[in-house]
Amino acid sequence: MSSAAMQSSSKSEPQSEALYGGKKPGRVTVRDIAAAKAHGEKWPMLTTYDALTAGIFDEAGIPVLLVGDSAGNVVFGYDTTIPVTIDDLIPLTAAVVRGTKRAMVVADLPFGSYQVSPVEALHAAIRFMKEAGAHAVKLEGGLRVAHQVEELAAAGIPVMGHLGLTPQSVHAFGGFRVQGRGEAGDRLLHDAKALEAAGAFSVVLEGIPASLAGKITESLRIPTIGIGAGADCDAQVLVWQDMAGLSPRSPKFVKRYAEVANVLRDAANEFAAEVAAGTFPSEEYSYR
Repeated sequence: MSSAAMQSSSKSEPQSEALYGGKKPGRVTVRDIAAAKAHGEKWPMLTTYDALTAGIFDEAGIPVLLVGDSAGNVVFGYDTTIPVTIDDLIPLTAAVVRGTKRAMVVADLPFGSYQVSPVEALHAAIRFMKEAGAHAVKLEGGLRVAHQVEELAAAGIPVMGHLGLTPQSVHAFGGFRVQGRGEAGDRLLHDAKALEAAGAFSVVLEGIPASLAGKITESLRIPTIGIGAGADCDAQVLVWQDMAGLSPRSPKFVKRYAEVANVLRDAANEFAAEVAAGTFPSEEYSYR
């Protein structure tokens, strides 16, 4: 091909838009995620569980929103994510989809919905896609769920993996402990490669040494999403209530970018005081 032809071909190819903050109409897709990895772009992901906060994060340009089974902790008040069911998460996922225009919405497959067999995993994922409008699903585990990932990918369902400190296995771990130290790091790398080979489009790395996360990120063609896994991952995710300072306690890896709990507490105290004093509602807030 001549130099002029190559330049013409290059000009005709559409330029890839930045994943974070992009304005191109339509939803973020797995192709956009893959392109970000190829270009070396780092991007943010947040959890969300309702239409209002999802809309705010969508307007902020967050490209991927996760309706996590962490709803068990921050929405339903459980100590772990294990009690959460498909029926719990489907209305939350549907609300997030309705509240957004651009973000890819990923739904967590809760404990017990996919471990039994690839067929059960497919049934669970189909419910999230059909009933809630999810654009992808996430599941925990490596080689042991590779067949499930293959089944979902073959059915056209994008799958996000999750390795390291996987909260659904908290009892097997003996608590929320850093994973992947020593020889266990080799197993996690093997698991990550198994997920990629099975067809996962990305993988969350939670609670593992930063050096291991960097090694896994460099070894994979698909992007890694870190949470307590250091700065070398392709993306970072936090539970939004932790990120915004609504949670009473935060893990070591969480930076609190605001103190929303204090703002809400002050607003509630001011409202209550005005009601008790009889100054609310004033004439300004009353109908004639």
